[in-house]
Formats: sequence, structure tokens, C-alpha cells
Amino acid sequence: MFSKVTIIGNLGRDPELRYLDSGLAICSFSVATTYANKQKEKEITWWRVTTFDKLAETCNQYLAKGRQVYVEGRLKVDLETGGPAVYQKKDGTMGASFELVAHEVRFLGSKPAVEEAKESAPADNEDEMPF
Repeated sequence: MFSKVTIIGNLGRDPELRYLDSGLAICSFSVATTYANKQKEKEITWWRVTTFDKLAETCNQYLAKGRQVYVEGRLKVDLETGGPAVYQKKDGTMGASFELVAHEVRFLGSKPAVEEAKESAPADNEDEMPF
């Protein structure tokens, strides 16, 4: 059997990279996807995405909050329910956590403006300071 999930959305936060004792890299980030229903109301779905090894290191290097991304992988299901992990929010309503183990990630669009500004800003150099 085979299942594949494909999403296109924007990162909700910067990726987080960590390493296991074995040296395996694991990168986690969140992606928001939007859908306009028949009443033209926006529905937002949040996905928790996990990547491994070289893909994890690449995602950590090039992705940032706000960046548009294409992700393809498999849905990680809750073993108890067979669906997404269900939890109770602080306000008492129920929520679901959709988790995707990615095997392909493509970087779409341009870098977020904040990231471009950081890269184009001149480095602080005491010799160039006006005082």
C-alpha cells in the first residue's frame, strides 16, 4: 500500500534542527495551508512537518518563517484513532494536529523580505563607522 500527501503553504515559524546521538539530523517546521470554501471564508490548516538527514539540513539552511514551500510525504497517524492527533485547546475547544513526514521539499517563491534585508545589510565594520 502507498499513500502520499502533497501540500503547498507558508512556514509559520523558523525551522528547528536537532541531531540524534547517532548523528541523524531532524528538522521540524510548521506549514499553514489555506482554502477558500463556498462561502469564500478562508480555512487554515496547520501541518507539522519533519524531515531527516541531508534534507533536514537543507531545510534548516534555506527555509524561514513566511517562506512558501511545497512538501510531499506521508501522513503520520495517531495510533489510537488512525487519524490526526486530537487534543483539547486552552480555550476548551478541540483541535487536530496533522503531522507529515516529508521525503521531498521544494522552496517556492522568493525569500521573505526580512531574510533578504538581513543578507543585504552591510556587516558592522569599525573602520566604516562615521564616529
